[in-house]
Amino acid sequence: MAVIEFTKMQGLGNDFVVINGLCQSIKLTPVQIQQMADRHYGIGFDQLLLLEQDYDSDADFIYRIFNADGTEVSQCGNGARCIAKFALAQGIVRSSTMKAKTKKGILSLIVEDNDLVTVNMGVPTFEPESIPLIAVFNTNYWVESVPVEMASQGKVSFQAVSVGNPHAIIWQENEYDYNMDALGKYLNSHSIFPEGVNVSFVQLINNQHVRISVYERGTGLTLACGSAACAVAVAGIHTGVLQEKVTVSQKGGDLVIHWAGQAQPVYMSGKATFVFTGKIQI
Repeated sequence: MAVIEFTKMQGLGNDFVVINGLCQSIKLTPVQIQQMADRHYGIGFDQLLLLEQDYDSDADFIYRIFNADGTEVSQCGNGARCIAKFALAQGIVRSSTMKAKTKKGILSLIVEDNDLVTVNMGVPTFEPESIPLIAVFNTNYWVESVPVEMASQGKVSFQAVSVGNPHAIIWQENEYDYNMDALGKYLNSHSIFPEGVNVSFVQLINNQHVRISVYERGTGLTLACGSAACAVAVAGIHTGVLQEKVTVSQKGGDLVIHWAGQAQPVYMSGKATFVFTGKIQI
C-alpha cells in the first residue's frame, strides 16, 4: 500500500483534494479515485487535482483534473484558483503570477490579496466541433427545442459553449422550472454531446448579475462550478443580455467574470481556501 500526502481545499464549496506529484510518485486508477472521493469511506471531494512536472513548455507545472467518478477532464475553474494558491504556498512557484498546463492549453493564474485568485480561462468557443456538439445552432448559438424524453419536461432550448470543457446553458424564470438533477443527467448522456456536458440553469437578476445552479458531468449537482460561471457569462454577454463584467452567484458564493467579447479570453476572479492536510493509504 502506498501513502499519499494531500491537501483539502475548496472554492465556493466546490471541494478538492490537491496532490503534489512533483515530490511524490502518483499513479492512481479510476477505482482508487472513486474510493478517495467517497464522502463516507474516503476523503470526499468533487475533483482531485494533481500537479506534475512540466518538461515541454514554459508552464510552471502541469495541472490535471479528475472527477469523483475517476474520469480525467480538461478544465476546472474553481480548481485552478486552488491550484494557484497551493503552488505559491508550497513554494512550487515563487511569483504570485504563474502558468499551469492543462489538457486544453495553458492557464495564466494570479494570486491576489484577501484569498482572491484571478484565472485567465482562455478564449471561449461556440464552434460545435470544439465543444463538441452534434446539433445545429441558430444565429445566436442557441440549440432549439431538443426533445426531452422525461415526464413533464417536453422540449428544452439551450446555448452551448466551450471554455476548455463543454457547457449547456438553460435560461429559466424560476429556480424550479426544471428538475435540474434529472435534466442535467439526461443532457450529459445525450448523443448530441459525445463527451458529455456540464449543464447550467440560469436566472437573470439584472444585466450584471445572474444566479446559477450547475450539474457537472462526472459529479452531479454541485455548490459551485467556475468554468460554468464563465460559460454562462460568455453566453449572456454574446447575446447582449449581460454586460462585460458579471457577478455569478451560486449556492457556494459569488464569482466575478469579465469577457470583452469575441476572440478575447475570459477572466474569472474568486476565493480559494485551505481546509486541512492529511495522508491516505491507497
